[in-house]
Amino acid sequence: MMLFLQAFISSIVVHVVYFYGMMLVGYIKTRNYKTDFASAWDNVETLQSEVVFSKVNSPFLYLFTFVGVAVLCGIIIKFCKGSFFLLN
Repeated sequence: MMLFLQAFISSIVVHVVYFYGMMLVGYIKTRNYKTDFASAWDNVETLQSEVVFSKVNSPFLYLFTFVGVAVLCGIIIKFCKGSFFLLN
């Protein structure tokens, strides 16, 4: 039961770090974006008529990745048990 709990918590931590990391990368890219007005006049293109803000994924994808990461963390914890990396 302790292995299951450790794998579950590890999966939560991995997913939280991933989501916040992706938001941080997007924020940094948006913050550091500099438009080049001088070359924009030379390259005139027509604008697209539709805008897509994000792709909507299935909620089951997050369930599968959560379970997959939990299984992977459980395997890693099981094989590293007794080494100097873990206290138990």
